Amino acid sequence: MGKILFWAVLIIGVLFVTRLLANQAANRRPKQDHQETSRPKSTETLGKPEEMVRCGKCGVYMPRSDAIKKDEQFWCSTEHAQTDQKTRS
Repeated sequence: MGKILFWAVLIIGVLFVTRLLANQAANRRPKQDHQETSRPKSTETLGKPEEMVRCGKCGVYMPRSDAIKKDEQFWCSTEHAQTDQKTRS
């Protein structure tokens, strides 16, 4: 029983020491913040929220700038706009 306890304490001690050394090595390295380069720093760079509109045929919502406006209605693609125009004729 004493040998098992000795080895358990020894293994835990070695793990603890290696963790301390790894933390010290990480603190010595210059910090490189990769998040600053991939993410905008504030919401100002994201742009303004845009109104969402619904396609008159399939019902998909999309930003107003991506939609096609025809006959006071919005469409997700030219095919849907043309299909609706054919069904009205």
